[in-house]
Amino acid sequence: MQIIEIYTDGSSLGNPGKGGYGVVLTVGEKTLHEIGGYDANTTNNRMELKAVIEALKYISNQSDWIETEVIIHADSSYVLGGIESWVANWEKNGWKTANKKPVLNKELWQELIALVRTCPVPLTFKKVKGHAGVVHNERADVIATTCASNQEKLQ
Repeated sequence: MQIIEIYTDGSSLGNPGKGGYGVVLTVGEKTLHEIGGYDANTTNNRMELKAVIEALKYISNQSDWIETEVIIHADSSYVLGGIESWVANWEKNGWKTANKKPVLNKELWQELIALVRTCPVPLTFKKVKGHAGVVHNERADVIATTCASNQEKLQ
């Protein structure tokens, strides 16, 4: 079975402010593909979510990845906490937090969860320490900050 590792990151220059996301898809040390995009007025958390969403959209369009497992690395505790534990309660509670407040970024969370649930390959999510010299995570950060600064897309 082939293992594809994906590194995601989000950036916001101001919070809110201009933002960007970056994705690096790899097999071993080889980079397969890079994705990046931007939003003119956003937050860091939104861009962290958007990075994972765009990675999953890319995966869903790869019909030849049948014998593939995907590991998604994220440095965002917000994204990982949501996927691993919070979403189940949010859904059960009508998209309200434990404090009965509306979940922030609900539309992105719903899009992300739909993509996770329909992904054609097995997914594993792993925490990676940000800005710690992990080569592909550092590259995802460069893509995210460059897209945020230049308001350009990388596909």
